[in-house]
Amino acid sequence: MARELKVLNALDAAKTQWYHFTTIVIAGMGFFTDAYDLFSISLVTKLLGRIYYFDPSSRTPGTLPPNVSAAVNGVAFCGTLAGQLFFGWLGDKMGRKKVYGMTLMLMVICCIASGLSFGSRPTGVMATLCFFRFWLGFGIGGDYPLSATIMSEYANKRTRGAFIAAVFAMQGFGNLTGGIVAIIISAAFKARFDAPAYKDDPAGSTVPQADYAWRIVLMFGAIPALLTYYWRMKMPETARYTALVAKNAKQAASDMTQVLNVEIVEEPEQAEELARREQFGLFSRQFAKRHGLHLLGTTVCWFLLDIAFYSQNLFQKDIYTAVNWLPKADTMNALEEMFRISRAQTLVALCGTIPGYWFTVFFIDIIGRFVIQLGGFFFMTAFMLGLAIPYHHWTTPGHHIGFIVMYAFTFFFANFGPNSTTFIVPAEIFPARLRSTCHGISAAAGKAGAIIGSFGFLYGAQSTDPKKTDAGYPPGIGVRNSLFVLAGCNVVGFFFTFLVPESKGKSLEELSGENEDDEAETSSATAEYRAAPAPPA
Repeated sequence: MARELKVLNALDAAKTQWYHFTTIVIAGMGFFTDAYDLFSISLVTKLLGRIYYFDPSSRTPGTLPPNVSAAVNGVAFCGTLAGQLFFGWLGDKMGRKKVYGMTLMLMVICCIASGLSFGSRPTGVMATLCFFRFWLGFGIGGDYPLSATIMSEYANKRTRGAFIAAVFAMQGFGNLTGGIVAIIISAAFKARFDAPAYKDDPAGSTVPQADYAWRIVLMFGAIPALLTYYWRMKMPETARYTALVAKNAKQAASDMTQVLNVEIVEEPEQAEELARREQFGLFSRQFAKRHGLHLLGTTVCWFLLDIAFYSQNLFQKDIYTAVNWLPKADTMNALEEMFRISRAQTLVALCGTIPGYWFTVFFIDIIGRFVIQLGGFFFMTAFMLGLAIPYHHWTTPGHHIGFIVMYAFTFFFANFGPNSTTFIVPAEIFPARLRSTCHGISAAAGKAGAIIGSFGFLYGAQSTDPKKTDAGYPPGIGVRNSLFVLAGCNVVGFFFTFLVPESKGKSLEELSGENEDDEAETSSATAEYRAAPAPPA
């Protein structure tokens, strides 16, 4: 039946139109905000340590204690994981549009509240910040399955991959904007409230006004999300949800007639037959038979990718220091350190992150999801081993730029690779009634990997020499061995990619097997008719 619905055929065959681009922008601005909010915290953690954990007797600037640093960096990921599961399920129960507005407003409110974190003591400020960042993550989590599902269900089958990839690619601009905003804020505050380096004046190196800098950076993320709220509410429900889940093919045809500017009229018999169909659930034997390995492939690949991807983002500022990209902390004041960290991340986003996303947009419907994901895991492994094996070479004077270039290439092939495809494929290969749920499960597995990366590598990347660890941290396995572990994750992800089917150029119903339901029903009815005994004479 799904293949016979005119509204779905019209969507699959539609030429690229203005509504495709507006959908990319509306859904993409959510991901812009997601990336900005999740990664901007890494720009200000050093500043938070200097402000709230200053020790007058220490020769080094204040830093967040290990447990506080892990919580501040990782709590949003915990919220994101919960939000992906909850809103993914809710998107299949209530509809994509109804839930879409909830997630956006939650993100806006908590983004602003994060910057207003209060408390008379450092622990109070950090606890409040963590509370709001958890719920910020909860809203961000909902955006993953809903944005991907909405874009996949609106797109035509010829360029669907590029459209979903373009939504996800807005993360790159979110990262870049986070760095640029932090650069502007820190530079402005530094110019207005100049201060000596920490080694010259420990107390005076962090001016009181620096407490406003990190708050402004975090709160800025609410602006782009707020600007798209009206347009999210104006979007009609996706035709596939209305027709295949709500089983109102007539309404779906009416909605898409306005969107596509083409008259679509569904035949009543088709709509009635669709409404009578029985559909299997997530925990059914039929789902396990058809999509069990697919779900295993999408969850494991996303899990392993995010261990590598997020651990890199969260300790990249420490890598920059290790290779002398950043001066020693005591030679800078607080705002200077924030400026330099932000500049380094902006350069990586500009050179390694954004190009990778847009390479995926341009090539995904040409070479396919499978090749991009397989190649991405392969080259991430190669470049991480290229960093880890001659690690001593990269950290000696004269070779630092080479290290940064290799490091940027790992980001490039993550984004022109599994970081994009693990988001795209789960929105294509599962049935409409379970699409948002299965995407949420896959994404939640990814965030579980991100939690391991963000919590584990704050400890794991510490030096093996107890005298060289950051304050409060036990000895770890070091950056070099951490890179070996991450390379191993990529190797396993490479092999699990073989569980995920290629979705290039196929309709969503063909991929999910919803067309097969119709064929099976037709075959079954024909068989019963043929097997029926002749009436007695």
